[in-house]
Amino acid sequence: MRAVRCTRIPAGTKMAAVDSTAAPATGGFRLLLVEDEPEFSAILAALFTDEGYHVDVAGDGQRGLHLGLTRRYDVIVLDRGLPAIEGLDLMRQWRRHGVTTPVLVLSARGTAADRVAGLDAGAEAYLAKPFDVDELLARLRALRRRHLDVARMLPVGGYRLDLDTREVSAAPDHTGAVAEPVQLSERECGLLATLAGRPGQVFSRADLLTGVFTEAASPIVVDTYVHYLRRKLGQGIVDTVRGRGYRLGRDPRR
Repeated sequence: MRAVRCTRIPAGTKMAAVDSTAAPATGGFRLLLVEDEPEFSAILAALFTDEGYHVDVAGDGQRGLHLGLTRRYDVIVLDRGLPAIEGLDLMRQWRRHGVTTPVLVLSARGTAADRVAGLDAGAEAYLAKPFDVDELLARLRALRRRHLDVARMLPVGGYRLDLDTREVSAAPDHTGAVAEPVQLSERECGLLATLAGRPGQVFSRADLLTGVFTEAASPIVVDTYVHYLRRKLGQGIVDTVRGRGYRLGRDPRR
């Protein structure tokens, strides 16, 4: 992909389309871009990639809803005037489903009332077009830092998952005794974090294969790692929803 370095994106700039279906490379931060204008979307995707993000692109609200609910992102950049589902309606749906990923709204609608509407709908930041690229990237860095400060420890029923150490620890029991933390592998941690990040949501095996096991070819790997989590943390840590997939256990300490 050709790198883009600039201080402001000029109107009418042309650039080749970006393949939004390519699998992300390992490491780095993941960004979801929801923008329906192909040329502008391609410019932004290349800019974000050049900054080190692994970018998924959604060209309408329906695709953005699916990606936001089934994959984990560090930050989302969202346009308002989208086909299928309007941008602020899309954000409200994410929030109702427990998606806490910080959202930056990038829109041509830039009045004070527009900004207030975006922030009230759940956005952490609102930037009107035309915008300065340096400011956009700085805002994304700030959102990413704030999100990491609160997102490195996930509640999992009576457990807590530390995303840095990949350890699952339990609260003290009624005697005050504390059990030794359970160490997870990288893939076990990724699977549990995905389920814990959307408690109550059912993930299909295909969703988990795409969002967690990006280098695997068969959905059997999902079943295998569900088995590993149950073996380490108990059968109640993951519920099987027959015919649909898996979700975080309703009684993880069972």
